Amino acid sequence: MYRQIFWRIAVLIPVLFVISVLVFVISKAGPADPVKSVLSAKLTPEQIEEIRGAYGLNLPAWQQYLNWLTAFFTNGGGTSFTTRGRVSDMVFPAFGNTLLLVAAATVVTLVVGVTIGFVSGVRHGRLVDRVAMLLVQVGSNLPTYWVGVIVIWLTAVKLGWLPAGGKQDLRGEGGAPDLLRHIVAPAVAAALVSTLIIARFVRAAVIENLESDHIRTFRSQGFGPAAVLGKHVGRNVLPPIVNITGLTIGSVLTGVVFVEAIFSWPGIGTVLLNAIAGSDYPVIQSGILLVAITFVLVNLIADVVLDLLNPRLRHTQARITLPRRSPA
Repeated sequence: MYRQIFWRIAVLIPVLFVISVLVFVISKAGPADPVKSVLSAKLTPEQIEEIRGAYGLNLPAWQQYLNWLTAFFTNGGGTSFTTRGRVSDMVFPAFGNTLLLVAAATVVTLVVGVTIGFVSGVRHGRLVDRVAMLLVQVGSNLPTYWVGVIVIWLTAVKLGWLPAGGKQDLRGEGGAPDLLRHIVAPAVAAALVSTLIIARFVRAAVIENLESDHIRTFRSQGFGPAAVLGKHVGRNVLPPIVNITGLTIGSVLTGVVFVEAIFSWPGIGTVLLNAIAGSDYPVIQSGILLVAITFVLVNLIADVVLDLLNPRLRHTQARITLPRRSPA
């Protein structure tokens, strides 16, 4: 088990390297020049070139990449082109707010999605299942941006239950209750599509287990519905839930950018949109790389948990052994 975890982590190193290269190349692919777009109306071309040299923008691409990667791990991502401050002071607090929103959306996804999928699977073919799957089919194709607008209209404008945006009420005392009121609506908007997708997966897993031979054997031996569903079906459905949860968190993490823009949530999405508008390369690169690292680590954790829940996977995977040195 520990060897598998070691090799999974070892494989992540080249993956993260390739991701960092892609992030750097894509961020540089735009036609905009950050120095010219901000200072061209104020400085002469000679002064602009001097500033480019101060920020290292006149260096070869490979050297700019190494400087940025070194600054990401040792100097907080370097210096922002627009604010002249440390990139970490902009990116890390915003990313913390994004993780908070993603965590809330994940809780909504798991609780609601698993409940809908389990009930639909148990009631397979009945009215409850048909209605639920109709809602799942329609809702899973809705754009996240449109869902956010509808949630604001319903909860803030029409019913007045929740605030329309922001992280806290500046006129109030703040605290956990205020944060909870502000995070409910964006969490629901960010989780809706993922909730319906995971409900479909859970439903399929429940139906497959209920129609399996060992469940029929348990029923023929006199086990009640509670024992069969809770002890056997629930245990067999848990690995697929963990497996899809890793992908679900990644989907929520990428889709939360639109939700943050709609609800004025001070997360990494808002920071990245402002950085893209100003061609602030250090902020763009550090923000995207941080999101990518989080996505990869979440899927690593999901794979490890999946192996712990299903020991048979350890025996079906090929064993990787180091070559032995031949005696001299």
